[in-house]
Amino acid sequence: MAVTMLSVLVLVVTGYSWSNYRDLLNGLATSDVTDGAGADGAIDILLVGMDSRTDAHGNPLPAEVLRELRAGENDAALTDTIILLHIPNDGSSATGFSFPRDSYVPMPGHGKHKINSAYSRGRETAVAAETKRGATDPAHLARTGGDAGRKLLVRTVEQLTGVSVDHYAEVNLLGFARITEAVGGVPVCLVAATKDSYSGANFRAGPQTISGPDALAFVRQRHGLPRGDLDRVVRQQAFLSGLTQSMLSGGVLANPARLRDLIGSVQDSVVLDRDWDVLAFAERMRGLAGGAVRFTTIPIENPDYDTPDDGQAILVDPRAVRAAVNQTIDPSAPPPPDEETGAATVDVLNATRTAGLAQRVRSELSDRGVDVGKVGNTGSRDTSVVRYAPDAATTAAQVASLLGGLPTEESGSLSRGRVQVLIGSDYRGPAAPRFAPPQAVSLDGPARQQSSAPEPATITADGIPCVN
Repeated sequence: MAVTMLSVLVLVVTGYSWSNYRDLLNGLATSDVTDGAGADGAIDILLVGMDSRTDAHGNPLPAEVLRELRAGENDAALTDTIILLHIPNDGSSATGFSFPRDSYVPMPGHGKHKINSAYSRGRETAVAAETKRGATDPAHLARTGGDAGRKLLVRTVEQLTGVSVDHYAEVNLLGFARITEAVGGVPVCLVAATKDSYSGANFRAGPQTISGPDALAFVRQRHGLPRGDLDRVVRQQAFLSGLTQSMLSGGVLANPARLRDLIGSVQDSVVLDRDWDVLAFAERMRGLAGGAVRFTTIPIENPDYDTPDDGQAILVDPRAVRAAVNQTIDPSAPPPPDEETGAATVDVLNATRTAGLAQRVRSELSDRGVDVGKVGNTGSRDTSVVRYAPDAATTAAQVASLLGGLPTEESGSLSRGRVQVLIGSDYRGPAAPRFAPPQAVSLDGPARQQSSAPEPATITADGIPCVN
């Protein structure tokens, strides 16, 4: 549930007196997860949401709290939310890369598995080794195992993206719910009503403000969503935009009672790396709190991949992920050429009933320096995808990232140096209206603005105001 971490930390700390800041630090749980990380000027932070039934200090949550959160028993310690936040040297903007929890990726020393199992695998390996050496103290085993799990997750993300992680922040279920209550709720918007017995989600269509267990259900739901975990990722991104907006406009920093609630929530639920000077970070980020915060999802190769041992997962191509991350971090840098052929040519085909959509996508790509070839229509389809010839993976990853994190798939039927964008009815694109809470959804039309108040122009969640 780490989608709350950045905005809470920055906005709360900058509003504290020194004594409140000291009280906050004294109660925080810390880890050696990023000890020895090298500084390159830019800041890269791994935000992690733990599907954990313990608090930040390893204490089990009471049964009545689990019932309130609608969370059953689960000892697997899976990471349901993983976001890599990149902040450049000048601190003027930030980009968050979301990793779907079922992404099937290489894991150092463990082969290929779903990325949400990295923490658990690292923890179990360390606990088994300590137990073999005769360790029996539960607190020692929990601390050692937790640090090992965090380190394996960080190494997995670094290997996948080519980015060196500087800092780490982890939030659990209980803290997420309490933080949303402390800020007075978070505005969200849904395109349709939804109900899910697994997460406890039960929401009407349109704009609404949620907090506590309802907020937890909102970001945890994946059953019943058109694209499953991929839609859940977009929900989490939109939720963080709403939370940031709530913090900025809700008078939280001027309300002593809410600040006290936030202190307790953060202390019970957040784990940070021990080398993180959060006060210096908050000062550096003061201008970013209301500035450009952009989210995207790593490119997907196959959303329904059958793994040898882990069931169905989301297949990703590490080469495509690295290319997309590099291109997003520095859009002015030319993408690396594809093997043998150089930059590929991109064809755009409209598979919806929306007239002129392919031409609009063509303009979006051309404006970013992409070589667009054929533009036309094709048979209707529900889902968008970027297909590519075996020698055009890099260009496909770049295109998928520019269009909002579309899935990618290799196609042997395409000629060398060719990429094909199929625009399905789920396409929203990078140029959709930005997130603002005072909106309504009509059954026969798009969201309508109901408030004359200006919407924040720089805080976006893949450009989608109302989500599945």
